[in-house]
Order: sequence, then C-alpha cells, then structure tokens
Amino acid sequence: MVGNLKLSTSSQCIKYLMFVFNLLFVITGIILLSIGSVIHSVYYNYHHFLDDRFFSVPSLLIAVGSIIFFIAFFGCCGAVRENYCMIVTFATLMVLVFILELSAGISGYVLRNTASENIQEKMLETMKNYNKSVDITEVWNKLQKDFECCGTNNPTEWTRLLGNDTLPTSCCPTQNLKDLGTISTCHINSTNVYKVGCLPALESFVKAHAVQLGGAGLGIAFVQATGIWFSVFLAKSIKRSYENIHSLDSQK
Repeated sequence: MVGNLKLSTSSQCIKYLMFVFNLLFVITGIILLSIGSVIHSVYYNYHHFLDDRFFSVPSLLIAVGSIIFFIAFFGCCGAVRENYCMIVTFATLMVLVFILELSAGISGYVLRNTASENIQEKMLETMKNYNKSVDITEVWNKLQKDFECCGTNNPTEWTRLLGNDTLPTSCCPTQNLKDLGTISTCHINSTNVYKVGCLPALESFVKAHAVQLGGAGLGIAFVQATGIWFSVFLAKSIKRSYENIHSLDSQK
C-alpha cells in the first residue's frame, strides 16, 4: 500500500508539473513564432542578396511555433484525463518538435559559416542590374543608405559597371549636401562618399540573425527535453496504474 501511495503521489506531482510545462511550452511556441517572423521579415528586406536557405530556418521556426499550440492540447487533455494514449502521442510529437528545433538550431549556425561567399556572389550579380530593375535599384539604395556603404567591396565597382565616375546617390549622405536646391549627385571623388563596401556590413547583419535563430532553436529544444521526460514518466505511471487495476480485477 505504501509503495502504491508513493507512486500515486509522484504521479499527481508530475501531472501538475505537466500543466505548468504546457504553459511554458505555449510560451516557447510564441517565442519561436515571434523570432521566426521577425527575422524572416528582416531577411526579406534584402532577399535579392540571399538565397532560399536563409529563409528556410525562420520558416521552420514559424512552422514549429504553430505546431506547438496543437501539441499542447494533447499534453493538457492527456494530463487532465490521465489518458495513456494522449500522453504517448504528446511525447512522440514532442520528440519530433525537439528534432526539428535541433535541426533549425544547427542550420542557423551552418548558415552563419557559409553566409559570406553566397552573399558576395548575389551582390555582385545584382549590381549589374542596377538601373535596369526598379526592385534592384531600390534594394541597393536601401542597403547603402542603411549601412552607410557603397558597392559590394568598394565604391570603384560602381564606376566600372556604370562606365563613369558617377555613383548611386545613396553612396553619399544626402543630408551633407551643401546645395539642397540642386539635384543630388555623388562621384567617386566626392568628399562625403562612403568608402567601405556593403559586404562586411550585410554579412555581419545576416550572421548575427543566424546566430539568434540557432540559439533560439537549440536553447528551446533542450528546455523542451524536460517536457519529454515529464510526459514519459507520467505515461509509465498511468500504464502501471492500469496494470495494477487490471491485476486486482483478475484476482477478484
């Protein structure tokens, strides 16, 4: 009787801990959704310089965050009803989420290490279409204005492409122009031209967000490993209780 009482008490404790964990589980889902959505939006501003791999990780976090709300239902209902099948389903889905989050976390760090070469190739390619595409012109002007840079590696890349010493006006800070009544121009020899290329700035920007994706995926994955342990323990306790009841009924 004492052993059964201890088992019942521990099961009840795990049951209540499951409720607390599911609340935290939903919060982690909101965090993943938020991080994935924000970084996806940030990356989209410079999507001409990034390939699809950079969008796959935030998209995966958004998908996992959405799935978590569905999974939490099984955890709460299974704990309330002490339903073995629902708890096992919850534990199985949790393992799948754990694997997906590990994948997202690892992918985030892999992207960080492979960002430079891919971004440089895209930037040099899009420079050729400056003034030929409205989208390309706008995204380059935004990039150079936001990061106070000019060209991929240096401003002279524009002079070779454009065939003269004129640079895109975004290569010079317009607020420093002396004569605001004239059309703003920017030349390679302008005193206020941005001297540094945009590659290092954009690369650092993308890498920093890739690290955030990786950290979020790995960090939350290991937190959720605790929930897997709770659900497995509770499932075993419920199964053991069922077996004890079945054994008592057989003896009668």
